[in-house]
Amino acid sequence: MPRTARDVVFVDGVRTPFGKAGPKGLYAETRADDLVVRAIRELMRRNPSLPPERVDEVAVAATTQTGDQGLTIGRSAAVLAGLPKSVPGYAIDRMCAGAMTAVTTTAAGISFGSYDVVIAGGVEHMGRHPMGEGVDPNPRFLADRLVDPTALVMGSTAENLHDRFPQITKDRADAYAVRSQQKVAAAYAAGRIQPDLVPTAIRSAEKGWGLATEDEPPRPGTTLEDLAKLKTPFRVAGNVTAGNAAGLNDGATACLLAAEDVAAELGLTPKMRLVDFSFAGVEPEVMGVGPVPATEKLLARNSLTMDDIGLIEINEAFAVQVLAFLEHFKIADDDPRVNPWGGAIALGHPLASSGVRLMNQLARLFEERTDVRYGLTTMCVGMGMGGTVLWENVNWEGAK
Repeated sequence: MPRTARDVVFVDGVRTPFGKAGPKGLYAETRADDLVVRAIRELMRRNPSLPPERVDEVAVAATTQTGDQGLTIGRSAAVLAGLPKSVPGYAIDRMCAGAMTAVTTTAAGISFGSYDVVIAGGVEHMGRHPMGEGVDPNPRFLADRLVDPTALVMGSTAENLHDRFPQITKDRADAYAVRSQQKVAAAYAAGRIQPDLVPTAIRSAEKGWGLATEDEPPRPGTTLEDLAKLKTPFRVAGNVTAGNAAGLNDGATACLLAAEDVAAELGLTPKMRLVDFSFAGVEPEVMGVGPVPATEKLLARNSLTMDDIGLIEINEAFAVQVLAFLEHFKIADDDPRVNPWGGAIALGHPLASSGVRLMNQLARLFEERTDVRYGLTTMCVGMGMGGTVLWENVNWEGAK
């Protein structure tokens, strides 16, 4: 029988605090799958009206699917989190857009009628599993000149973007990075980031057991003078530094999606409605420009322009990548619609988990900004892609 597409809502989202990757980071002694389990359990705790057996799928993204990020982590994390063994799960990979793809893929299933309620998220423990661990790129990529050699080094792709957009100078990228740090510090001071952070048990040889309750990467008080002193590791006298790029991080995210009618049936309160999504490919050597065509496709398909978008949560893999997006759409570097509470340059970017962090922040912003109807979550993706999701504020005052 023909099926009618159903509206999909974002009910709730949580994440662990993000840590710095490495032997001294928050999660040096913590397993990746335990981070996901913590997030899933918190989602269920915060939504007691949801019977666990009503969860139809658990999709968890990880870029490096080995070790404690392997074993079909969506299924293994569901079992470890105490969900009924009747609840299936799977793993997914679209590098940086892993969690975003977990959301869009399962949301499509909800819209089609195959699911009613799903959990989607992502994890990356870059301390245990560095980017590219175990990867064996086919030599034809370079031998057949299918991609430029720099395409395989994310920092080099950011330097390439500076070449393509010479008006985006290092000073401009550094200024953007400083603002990101300032916005995160202000959001923390106002208590805006903390509500969706899941206190997470940690352990170290020096200090024993502890509890992670806030993000480790932010560097409040960062100045332009500080950033000007940093090395440019990807190119001599280059533009990309550790200060105007996201770091290497560990962390997990998870969110609850449902058909809008099922959410009402179960007493779940939605935060935003998924309107549409789009992914697009670009030359891998300038992967940071990926959000541009993905967003163009999405806006055109929905007969919208950037003027209709009241909030934009864009992943800050590199400052130049964000600025290239803003440049294309003629948006000012300091437009208040863009990452009002800061982004990954300050908070961190644990690859496959970051897409849901963007959604968490947009959902919170929608609660405060009932004057805004539409918002975007968008990000660049390694190997030359971009992804964008269009959301509608369920509390938009214009609908009343």
